[in-house]
Amino acid sequence: MNFDEKIPAQVRRILKRLKDAGYEAYIVGGCVRDLLLGRDPADWDITTSARPEQVKACFKRTLDTGIQHGTVSVLEYEQGKPVTYEITTYRIDGIYEDGRHPKQVEFTASLSEDLRRRDFTINAMAYAPGEGLTDLFGGREDLEKRRIRAVGDPEERFSEDALRMMRAIRFSAQLDAEVEGQTGAAILKLAPTLEKVSAERIRVELEKLLLSDHPGRFRQFYESGLTKVFLPEWDPCMDTSQENPHHCYNVGEHILHSLESIDTEALRMECGEEGYLRSLRILRLTMLLHDIAKPRFKKIDEAGIAHFHGHPEAGAQMAEEILKRLKYDNDTVHSVKQLVLHHEERFPAEERALRRAMSRIGEEYFPVYFRMQEADCLAQSSYMREEKLERLRKLRILCDKIKKEKQPLSVKDLALGGADLREAGVKPGPGMGAILKEMLEDVIDEPEHNTREYLLKHYVYERKEA
Repeated sequence: MNFDEKIPAQVRRILKRLKDAGYEAYIVGGCVRDLLLGRDPADWDITTSARPEQVKACFKRTLDTGIQHGTVSVLEYEQGKPVTYEITTYRIDGIYEDGRHPKQVEFTASLSEDLRRRDFTINAMAYAPGEGLTDLFGGREDLEKRRIRAVGDPEERFSEDALRMMRAIRFSAQLDAEVEGQTGAAILKLAPTLEKVSAERIRVELEKLLLSDHPGRFRQFYESGLTKVFLPEWDPCMDTSQENPHHCYNVGEHILHSLESIDTEALRMECGEEGYLRSLRILRLTMLLHDIAKPRFKKIDEAGIAHFHGHPEAGAQMAEEILKRLKYDNDTVHSVKQLVLHHEERFPAEERALRRAMSRIGEEYFPVYFRMQEADCLAQSSYMREEKLERLRKLRILCDKIKKEKQPLSVKDLALGGADLREAGVKPGPGMGAILKEMLEDVIDEPEHNTREYLLKHYVYERKEA
């Protein structure tokens, strides 16, 4: 195993400079894990026996980004652009009083002591060009066996930082791995301590799991008791059955299957590389929350059929509250809320009906909207599944046609705007707004009416005469 050529030249130069100065230096953690997996690391973390002041003496441009914990950033230039690399001194962490940060750190000259404090074995490996891999805790074997295992005593690791419990499950989703038995038992025991962790940090781990290839591993958050802390609204979904021909799972299982049912390759083609990640993020959050209100609205009719009337409206409100609690940005909150609100709408595969829907829901949500309904359908029973999917196939074709022909869907698409109405003598105010709304409803039903002449005649001149 030789990763020397895969390590960027700048990183190799930093390692060499530290070694030439008489210190040990390694790349460490996630970048080593990714190299073993054959992936291109996103970040390159460096650890060294040199103290922070010694690191600073080795380089011209440094930043004290985390000096109290032994971290110095070295500023280098690649193709004229500044790039920073974090270099952290070997350390032993003291007592964690806040469930995240050690009260104090002690610098050490021992690489093994530094690796011993890390979270999981797969993240506790170091590598140096010409020297090879340092793997003291079986991280490589765990990686090969797809096993997430804490370094040392898992209860101690999770007591140091409770977020590591979510990280264990997140890594299991990203790497298609299983959480090792003692590590899983420690999560189950210490799950309530997640309440110490900030919403922002929880959001990051939740999102990384949802964006993984195995978002259904969200189930482990529930089974380990973590959702009871950060998403208690979700737990009743696993206890809510759905006695309905359209369903074969309880609400929670349906949600988990819907997360896995998004056609990511089709979504990538439809949204392009730039829009793909945002769309997938919105979709996965939507599927996670689309039926969140069902437990509150379950009713059984005389035939023994379960119904959940009103859950989309309530679910949209709950989704907004949950996402705000997790400190999501306003754009994400609004997008997920809108999709949850309309996720159950069914309209015929006809141009007029689709134009009305696109105008009402928002043109920007299509074709993501169809992928949402497709995932919802695939997570249901086989009852009428083919008919549902065929309807969506026809709607996608119509949607492409509407967009290609630039058929009017909003006031901004009207051939006549507010300025034109003022010029024709219509006074600004509620009356003008009502006229614009009427014109829009007209041209959505009959796109050929969207001409300046038609709209002036029917909504200005004839009204004046009347």
